[in-house]
Amino acid sequence: MRPDWDTYFLEIAKVVSSRSTCMRRKYGAVIVKDRVIISTGYNGAPRGETNCIDAGVCKRKSLNVPPGERYELCVAVHAEQNAIINGPPERMKGSTIYIAGFEEDNTVANGHPCLLCRRMIKNAQITEVVYLNKDGEIIKVLAEEL
Repeated sequence: MRPDWDTYFLEIAKVVSSRSTCMRRKYGAVIVKDRVIISTGYNGAPRGETNCIDAGVCKRKSLNVPPGERYELCVAVHAEQNAIINGPPERMKGSTIYIAGFEEDNTVANGHPCLLCRRMIKNAQITEVVYLNKDGEIIKVLAEEL
């Protein structure tokens, strides 16, 4: 049985997350317009900087910082941010971003974008966000409702 389009692109986001260099969570994002992939991104250190998995240390993890807090301690760029940075701005208008992630133990992580990523999604004029919640359910929302 063929997967529907949301499932298809979320599966691709899962594969993209496998490139993540984060020790705590691995996220992947795929930006799609008219069922064509515009850009992908995963979370990790900025180009030219040492990745946490290569350094063997995550500052937030070592300090037991709870999820969603103290992002200023993290060196990573989020998957959504990387997908937006790598994509052509004129093609993103009216597109959909798909987000999937995994915890350190390989359980599904909540793909709801953080506050900064929500701002970037809106600024890129992406109109729809589709992500997996921690229960593995597909959630679809309009960017303006984030």
